[in-house]
Amino acid sequence: MDDMFQQLKSLNSNLQRLIDFMIPVQDPGVFDQFTAFRALSRNNKLHIRGIAEPDPVRFGELRGVDALITPLRENTEQFLKDLPCSNVLLYGPRGTGKSSAIKALLNEYSGRGLRMIDVQRDVLFHLFDIAEMIRGRTEKFIVFCDDLSFEDEESSYRQLKTVLEGGLEVKPGNMLIYATSNRRHLMPEKANDNQPAYYDGELHPSESLEERLSLSDRFGIRLGFFHFDMDMYLDIVRNYAALRNITLPDDELKAGASRWALSHGSYSGRTARQFIDDLEGRLRHYRKRLS
Repeated sequence: MDDMFQQLKSLNSNLQRLIDFMIPVQDPGVFDQFTAFRALSRNNKLHIRGIAEPDPVRFGELRGVDALITPLRENTEQFLKDLPCSNVLLYGPRGTGKSSAIKALLNEYSGRGLRMIDVQRDVLFHLFDIAEMIRGRTEKFIVFCDDLSFEDEESSYRQLKTVLEGGLEVKPGNMLIYATSNRRHLMPEKANDNQPAYYDGELHPSESLEERLSLSDRFGIRLGFFHFDMDMYLDIVRNYAALRNITLPDDELKAGASRWALSHGSYSGRTARQFIDDLEGRLRHYRKRLS
């Protein structure tokens, strides 16, 4: 009898550990311990996890996008001062600094109470739960939706629309949504979207188009990033080299960066950083071999 009791007790303990893993207990003090967070969903329950080492990117690393960073920073400073401000959408080609610009805000303003919560597309249905969790706190929270886009058959964008603007319940005053996307309107746009006639079962296709494209309209600030040319790419490379204390003759640096861009098919800021990462690693490895 005692053996059976011990076995049942052990089974109950194992089941409890499994439940705790599947639905972790939310630590109410997590917002006091970190500046960056990630929203997770476990069995349809929201869980906020602190990020111990957020990306350390700073504004000094970003080149060629000053005209876009200025309104982004101004809007964030208004947010921190409890002044009227807007949700922000950054759109444009990959590797042009959209995500880095938002992450640099955290490193610039965390000392003034700015916090950031990374929310992936499949967790957007928890936005109201996040709003309730942070409502009333003194910190200012940016909900960061990176690389956001939706397909025609998806409906989760409606949740985001409601939080941005349109629902009966307003989002907390200490919460803004900053999103990045390769798509200007976050939704796919097709040539037949503007057909005035009956198409594919849709009697009024223009109204259907308005429904999908109205999501981006709810971001008060929309900033379009753009492709870099070779001169700007090389300027970004030189800036990274200076920040990393890499001293190479400019001709040698330019030749290496040009070959790297050619092999990667892009003059983006991301390509420039990857080239510098590779160059710095090789230089350090070479110096260690000599020592």
